[in-house]
Amino acid sequence: MSNEDPITEDIADVVQTLPLDRWHRDQGARMVPFAGYAMPIQYEGIIAEHLWTRESAGLFDVSHMGQLLVSGENVDIALEALMPGDFVHLGVDRMRYSLLLDEEGGILDDLMVTRRAGDFYLVVNGATKADDIAHLHEYLPEELVLNHLDEHALLALQGPKAVDALSRVCPGVEVLTFMTAGAFDLAGAPVWISRSGYTGEDGFEISVPAEAVEAAAALLAAQPEVKPIGLGARDSLRLEAGLPLYGHDLDTRVDPAMAGLGFAVPKRRRAEGGYPGATRIGRHFAEGPPAKRVGLILGGRLPAREGAPIFDGDEQVGTVTSGGFSPSLQVPIAMGYVSPGCAGLNHRLQIEVRGKRLDAVVAPMPFVPHRYVRQGN
Repeated sequence: MSNEDPITEDIADVVQTLPLDRWHRDQGARMVPFAGYAMPIQYEGIIAEHLWTRESAGLFDVSHMGQLLVSGENVDIALEALMPGDFVHLGVDRMRYSLLLDEEGGILDDLMVTRRAGDFYLVVNGATKADDIAHLHEYLPEELVLNHLDEHALLALQGPKAVDALSRVCPGVEVLTFMTAGAFDLAGAPVWISRSGYTGEDGFEISVPAEAVEAAAALLAAQPEVKPIGLGARDSLRLEAGLPLYGHDLDTRVDPAMAGLGFAVPKRRRAEGGYPGATRIGRHFAEGPPAKRVGLILGGRLPAREGAPIFDGDEQVGTVTSGGFSPSLQVPIAMGYVSPGCAGLNHRLQIEVRGKRLDAVVAPMPFVPHRYVRQGN
């Protein structure tokens, strides 16, 4: 969501509250409706929270997301029939970013997939989790077991000092590297922790039983490096990191080649196919897609928002899908889809904002370098 999305303070129509709802309010959070939940958009301010996360450690509540377990014989093969990832060769406690695809190769959701010792752990987007669960029930073999961990909360601790804060209260977690995970104990509760996140910073995601999440959040927030951070900064952080948001930068009109997500379709899967839309996606990887997701830096100070048309001269060549003002770079940035001929780095374009054409240039992503702690770092 953009920082200027129309948001109402009236959340009476929101059906569900997070396990940490009262805790957020006690911390001074401004609560807004998002994905069917009342969620904190900010505490002390989006820019301050954004910069704190880049410099120290921010605690995010992402409990609206869906946590699923899939188990049974040949579960890895079954998941490969629905997604283009290589799960057969995925090691235990290793993670992959992947995509749930429709029959034409359009993206139904993006998600994280982790192989554990006896099952696969999936984290799906909050706004799509009901549809994702229904899709999995329909297309997975009947002998597989799908469990929705609806009694678990999910926290994300992100930033360069996240490891200092978390390892102090959860010893051993520092041995994890980017896209690995394991079982730990936090605040007296069993938790599942991965070294991952969606800010571009080093950090962790923590799955914790709902009845223990307030104790866990309080313990983490008591660390000097940590402040609670809302949805607004989460959005600006992921935009600076060049990370797409489902429902904005990704949807069923987009396939992995168009979205620039080639890493999510590894070499073996491209060669063998066997996932929805494989023929179309393979053709787009080989011959080029009809549109490409690009990063854009705008001149001036006025940001472009989702839906703003992108022009090359008098011709509209694309549309902005995410945009905002970058607190780190102090310039407006955006992502959008443009015609392939306009997608080259440094190609000059214009974006129409409030009836005015603003100069923009295609820029490399991420806008702010990722700082993941990889194996061997």
